Amino acid sequence: MYIHLGGEKVIRSSELIAIFDITIEKSSKLTKQYLAHAHQHKHAEMIGEEEAKSIVVTKSKVYYSPISSTTLKKRANSFTAGA
Repeated sequence: MYIHLGGEKVIRSSELIAIFDITIEKSSKLTKQYLAHAHQHKHAEMIGEEEAKSIVVTKSKVYYSPISSTTLKKRANSFTAGA
């Protein structure tokens, strides 16, 4: 199955590790370090021109999505519930 993250970006649901609200970027020191590492190694990608509302962590990349974490979690859960 696939999950639409916004813009033209779609990922396989099997690649998904976690979905976070964008506020976690400022609230956790460990998260800041992880995201800085992802940016440094070019493993982070902004989706579209809109302001990011969520952070999606996959096996190979970190995506900044303009779609809320609540909406993305519902999309992800609809696939896992049917599996």
